[in-house]
Amino acid sequence: MFLPFPLPTPPPLSARRSVSLPGFCDETATMTEKIYVSYNEVHKLCQKSADRLLAEFQPQLMIAIGGGGFIPARILRSFLKKPGSPNIPIQAIGLSLYESLGENEGVEQIGTKITRTQWLDLTALGQMENLVGKRILIVDEVDDTRTTLEYAVRELEKDVEAARQRMGGDQPKTEFCIFVLHNKDKPKKGVLPRDMLATRYEAAVTTGDTWINYPWEALDIDEHDRNAALGKQA
Repeated sequence: MFLPFPLPTPPPLSARRSVSLPGFCDETATMTEKIYVSYNEVHKLCQKSADRLLAEFQPQLMIAIGGGGFIPARILRSFLKKPGSPNIPIQAIGLSLYESLGENEGVEQIGTKITRTQWLDLTALGQMENLVGKRILIVDEVDDTRTTLEYAVRELEKDVEAARQRMGGDQPKTEFCIFVLHNKDKPKKGVLPRDMLATRYEAAVTTGDTWINYPWEALDIDEHDRNAALGKQA
C-alpha cells in the first residue's frame, strides 16, 4: 500500500500582478500575467518531486503527454533511477484539446474536445496486458483546466482494465499517478478521482492562473532566459 502524500501548496514562483493589455485577444482586454520558466528551473522542479515519487509511488513506467510532458519525463527518469536497476521506460501519448467556439460549427479553440494524435506503442510494450498490475506515472507540464489529464487517466484506466479482464480479472489493478511541473490554482473543467488527488498526484509548484512560458516553446532561448532571470512580465 502506498503512503499518501498531500497535495502540494507551495507559493507561486514569484509575486506578480496581472497585466491588462488594451485591445489584445478579446473583448475584456485583460490578460493574465506571464512567467518564464528556464530549463534549469524545470530540472530543479523535477528533482524536487523525484524523492517523494520514488519513496511513495515507485513508478515502473512513465507515460508522457506530448509535447509538454516529454522533457520533464526524461529529466525525472534520471532522478528516479535506482542504482543497479534499469532506467524506467517512457511511453508517449499525444492529445489535442479543442472545443467549439461561438455559434459557428467547425470553429474551434483550445478547450474541452480531445483528439488522440498518438497512443501507446504496443510494439515496445508487447501488449496492453503487460501494463496490468504496474505502477504508472503520467507526466505533463501543467495542470491547467485538467481536461487533458482527465481524458488520459480515464482512457488509460479503461484500456488497462479491459486487458485485466481478458486475463481473468484476478490480477492486481494498475495504479496511476500524476506528476506536473505546475498546477494552476483555478476552477477545473476536468475531474480526477478523489483518491488520486489525495495520494497519487504531485505538482512541483502550485501557481495562480498565470500564463506559463516553458523553454521548449521559445523561439529565442536567450531572450527567454533573460526574461526568466528578470522575472519579466510580458
